[in-house]
Amino acid sequence: MAKVQLGNVVVLDNPSPFLNPFQFELTFECIEELKEDLEWKMIYVGSAESEDYDQILDTIYVGPIPEGRHMFVFQADPPDVSKIPVADALGVTVVLLTCSYRGQEFVRVGYFINNEYTDPELRENPPAVPQFDKVVRNILGSEPRVTRFKINWDDSETQMKTSTEEEQQQQEQPTVNVGFNENSCSQSAMEVI
Repeated sequence: MAKVQLGNVVVLDNPSPFLNPFQFELTFECIEELKEDLEWKMIYVGSAESEDYDQILDTIYVGPIPEGRHMFVFQADPPDVSKIPVADALGVTVVLLTCSYRGQEFVRVGYFINNEYTDPELRENPPAVPQFDKVVRNILGSEPRVTRFKINWDDSETQMKTSTEEEQQQQEQPTVNVGFNENSCSQSAMEVI
């Protein structure tokens, strides 16, 4: 069972000029104290064609976290426009918010973004080189795509102890087990809302 449940994400300052910072208000519930930090990332997808153009806008660490409900505003500077392919500067793209615990991502929230000129003349005749200071970013905040991943929330010592015990048992018992192995499937099991 997940020890952290993302409750709500509110997109702030939206729509906004493209060069303004991204701002999200995040609310999450921690059902048990976490001794280590949660790692939150904000990622701008620069091109649907290749991950090479993805930009991590910011990474923050929150923790240790007591049991209870928590809220914070995650703000990050806009993407570096020189790293966005000209063909992908305008139109639809995505911003992702991810959260990991002990290097294991357990939730990802994606929002579609529409980048466009507000000036009708620029819309009709877009310049060859995008003028980002005249582009407006509109995040479709009402329809996030949320993906949850199952991870191992246990303490490191417990994980190491369990895996050492399993290795010893496998060495002692040369039998072959055929069937479902919960540990091998836990990383890939996802639920999309």
